[in-house]
Amino acid sequence: MIFDDRPCSLGEGPLWHPTRGELFWFDINARTLHTKAQSWTFDLSVSAAGWIDDARLLIASEIGLHRFDIASGTLSEPIVAIENYDSTTRSNDGRADPWGGFWIGTMGFNAEPAAGAIYRFFRGEVRKLVPDVTISNAICFSPDRAYAHYTDTATKQIMRAPLDPETGWPNGAAQIWLDLNEADLSPDGAIIDADGNFCVALWGAGCVNTYTQDGTLLASHPVAGKHATCPAFGGADLSDLYVTSATEGIDGPLGENGMIFCLKGIGRGQKEHQVIL
Repeated sequence: MIFDDRPCSLGEGPLWHPTRGELFWFDINARTLHTKAQSWTFDLSVSAAGWIDDARLLIASEIGLHRFDIASGTLSEPIVAIENYDSTTRSNDGRADPWGGFWIGTMGFNAEPAAGAIYRFFRGEVRKLVPDVTISNAICFSPDRAYAHYTDTATKQIMRAPLDPETGWPNGAAQIWLDLNEADLSPDGAIIDADGNFCVALWGAGCVNTYTQDGTLLASHPVAGKHATCPAFGGADLSDLYVTSATEGIDGPLGENGMIFCLKGIGRGQKEHQVIL
């Protein structure tokens, strides 16, 4: 079903705020943050968020990470700079981790090869974790806190990195966990459900695929947007799957492309982790 019929040029970053019971999402190309009831447009490209508390979000932009006051609509100056020296790159996919840190990927505005990277912000420190990324996506964490997953969409491969149980920093080399080249699928945003299944939106395929922990395809959930971009579990019991999509790259009539979809009772999500500043 359609949750919101306002078409996004590049819908991304859906976040179910667990204390507000509200979905937030972005239209990156429009520099806009949406909820069902309200929208905010900024002077910067914005793409991903985590929740700090009931009143504030952490928002990633093309120059860094910012506090955002929901009631006033005020975006702070960056609390930390990320690639603010490079006008050719912007933020893309991001997510809070179980330790209260925030992972954020960057990429070129025109998806220039190897222009981006993946970073982690934790306790005031930013570290570059993955260099030379073309399209950063699928940042998510296993419910047992053992692994981070991510992708460079251009490779069609999902990577899995082991994490230190105390700090959440990677403590070993990332390995290819799922290779989608043979299926010719392009992974975009992803989440991991409460049972450890990996749910990934597939750009160009109009669906979200769910894979078990060993990489076996468990289910494929179609949506009306050809370019599905990112899923998020939400609703009172976190069983509804919200999916953003994009009109970017669609030729001819837009139809339902770019709209936000809600698949009812699809699974059992994890509560989004809180950002601790």
